[in-house]
Amino acid sequence: MLGDVLLINDKHKYAAAKISEYILQHRKERMITAISGESGSGKSELAHVIAKLLRKDGIITKSIHTDNYYNTHPLERRAWRLREGIGKVVGYNEYLWDVIDKNLDDFRNGRFSEMPCVDLVTEQVDRLITNFGEVDMLLVDGLYAIKAENVDLRIFIELTYQETKEKHVKDTRGKEVMDEVRWAVLEQEHKMVQALKPLADILVTKEYEVVIVKS
Repeated sequence: MLGDVLLINDKHKYAAAKISEYILQHRKERMITAISGESGSGKSELAHVIAKLLRKDGIITKSIHTDNYYNTHPLERRAWRLREGIGKVVGYNEYLWDVIDKNLDDFRNGRFSEMPCVDLVTEQVDRLITNFGEVDMLLVDGLYAIKAENVDLRIFIELTYQETKEKHVKDTRGKEVMDEVRWAVLEQEHKMVQALKPLADILVTKEYEVVIVKS
């Protein structure tokens, strides 16, 4: 997302180093890695550091963020959720999975691909064209990213929205208005995200230790 602020610290660097080492040992051609976790758990930060570390090993790695793939416009999403019912609509079906699948397939086949990209300053949805032929590896991060098909490695961050509540309240990145509506959304996302944990190949614990659960 354009204009996003990453808050990278030592725990992200530590976990990213462990995961990058694992990826190098289990690397596949045109590999896709997905990272899921609740809002504020550090998905984008982790993806960013992993990509930077892999670049040092000569692997060109691109990150895509599934927050760009909502089926509602950023300026309309809050009202739509309230109108339709947060408990009914917040979840997997908010994503444009057909577009995500198309972009992943384009990467697999080294094609040019057009992707949505939300500008957090203007709250417009721009279009980004990427030549995946020049990319070696793809990182997909987002609430439900590990649900995507055609993924080689699935990583799940165990931090919950309650455990990141202080960061949300401070709203240091300015991405959301923190009120009872937002907390209701986070609670519903919590239910949906936690249901995906069994899909994970790697768990990142609350202390940001890296645990391999599927080899």
